[in-house]
Amino acid sequence: MKKIALISALFSCFITQISQAQDNIIRDKYTAHNKGKFFVSWGGNREVYSKSDVTFSGSNYNFTIQNIIAHDKPKGWHIDYINPGRMTIPQTNLRMGYFINDHYSVAIGVDHMKYVMTQNQIANVTGTIGAGLPFSGTYTNTPTVMSESFLMFEHTDGLNYVNTEFSRHDDISQWFSISDTDKLQINLTEGIGVGMLYPRTNTTLLSKPRYDEFHVAGYGTSIKAGLNFTFFKHFYLQTEIKGGYINMPDIRTTQSTTDSASQEFFFFQKIIAFGGIFKI
Repeated sequence: MKKIALISALFSCFITQISQAQDNIIRDKYTAHNKGKFFVSWGGNREVYSKSDVTFSGSNYNFTIQNIIAHDKPKGWHIDYINPGRMTIPQTNLRMGYFINDHYSVAIGVDHMKYVMTQNQIANVTGTIGAGLPFSGTYTNTPTVMSESFLMFEHTDGLNYVNTEFSRHDDISQWFSISDTDKLQINLTEGIGVGMLYPRTNTTLLSKPRYDEFHVAGYGTSIKAGLNFTFFKHFYLQTEIKGGYINMPDIRTTQSTTDSASQEFFFFQKIIAFGGIFKI
């Protein structure tokens, strides 16, 4: 009996040592902890926009166009996304961040979206356009064709949402029976963001000369959720969906500083980005 008890005790110690060793291996994995790591990513997006009212005001006119319809301007899978001389042309997302602990990160970035008012749509106009200007008159919910001579309105270089995000990250690799997270790790991410809008608005209003310059126009807020696939510790693919609200009370529309526009709308964005994560 003493021999059996001794063998049982030795076997129990052996099993315990193996279990502790396995736990140490898991804890020692590079992907087991995030605190102190930096990350950077670059990718592309598609977005949709809610209808919005846009008010145009200036010398001798003040009117609102109701329920404007707009769309994005996709580039598709294109070499411009990685061409240093043309990387700002597609719809892109740049983000750089830091893990303050294993689950939470802070990041700054630019969502370079594109907003194009659908040309030749018919929208109701309310307000006045003074004598001496094209399309002069008084409008009261008047259906009007958005021709290029009346209005061309785009944030195409672009609808730049410069923002800060606070996000949570959770390793869900075990849901997919992945044990070696240093080879492949799957993370669930959620976050909130806030920032300013710095669009370059391309506008032709009432046949006035075209205007196309950068200008701080307002602010935005957003929420997001996504999946992160990290390969071989340092490389990752990030997929996200993001929704948000944009309010721009000071949009430049012509070469005159007395002319401006204001609008607010919601957006929904789909993002695919590639990145790296590392410690310095």
